[in-house]
Amino acid sequence: MRNLKIYLATLVCLFASKIYSQNSFENRTKEIASKIEAVVKSEKEKLKIQVEEINIQLSENKIGLDDADKKKKSLAEASAIAIEDQVAKLEEELHQIVQDKVDGKLKSVSKDSSASISIKFPKDFFEKKVNKGEKRTTSQFIFAFGANNLVTDKQVANSNFKYWKSHFYEWGFTSNTRILKEDNLLHFKYGMSLMYNNLRATDNRYFEKNGAQTNLVASSVHLDESRFRNVYIMVPMHLEFDFSKKEIREDADYFRTHKSWRVGLGGYAGFRIKSKQIFCFDDNIGNSVDQKIKGNYNVNDFNYGLSTYIGYKETSLYLKYDLQPLFENNPVDQNNISLGLRFDFN
Repeated sequence: MRNLKIYLATLVCLFASKIYSQNSFENRTKEIASKIEAVVKSEKEKLKIQVEEINIQLSENKIGLDDADKKKKSLAEASAIAIEDQVAKLEEELHQIVQDKVDGKLKSVSKDSSASISIKFPKDFFEKKVNKGEKRTTSQFIFAFGANNLVTDKQVANSNFKYWKSHFYEWGFTSNTRILKEDNLLHFKYGMSLMYNNLRATDNRYFEKNGAQTNLVASSVHLDESRFRNVYIMVPMHLEFDFSKKEIREDADYFRTHKSWRVGLGGYAGFRIKSKQIFCFDDNIGNSVDQKIKGNYNVNDFNYGLSTYIGYKETSLYLKYDLQPLFENNPVDQNNISLGLRFDFN
């Protein structure tokens, strides 16, 4: 009976901790990531069923091979558009969460936030519980955001883009493998992420494609918003130094990650999936106009760069630099650089 009371008290404390932290920055971003994952999974399942139906029609000679290929291609394009539309809405919600975090409206709550509730258990309460260390390979959800700009002539000073209003976002999933079996210091971290690099030009300007080159030009109307966005799918890889100490329990070594200082050195490579400019302005009759224009703008399709991070537990200071110039044929190379915060959630 005593153990039952303690167990019930523990449940109450955990429930109170959950209520306290459910609106934290970390939980809100995790919720968005889960929604995005669910959208992609749902659309893929729909597409799979539709393709199977086409294959059945093909096997029964109801349609020809060319018609089947055309239908499959059409369905794939429709599925991609559906995913993009739904993710775009969630992306705006994510942008608002980040803005609330920057404005101080959201607080970060660590996994150990419930530690302020101290409960002492009798020794025999956990007699049947078996403690295990982490597996040699673990997985994380990562989210990063911060300032974004272009390095021109090897400097960021006197930039043509606003420093605090040009942002980057990155989210994805990584695997983290301990390299040495009996030592916790070295890890190989690898995965896949989606990167959003946004640039807001100064002096009421925007990008204009002029043949093989892309230039900043002045707008004939006042722009309340002028944003140039490039979205990439990237494969990041890092050698991570994790200074979390091992634990010794019953003469056995237990290794934990993300419990102390961490340093990551590495890079990334991937490809661009879309570029677009976003404009907000008032027309001649006083209407507020939101305009989005997609195009390649002579942006390099392939991208790669170097990145590093240093931090404590889940939170790190994050720096990444594109070695590939943003534009293909501009006379002066401009390389994207980003500095911000990175969160690795086990």
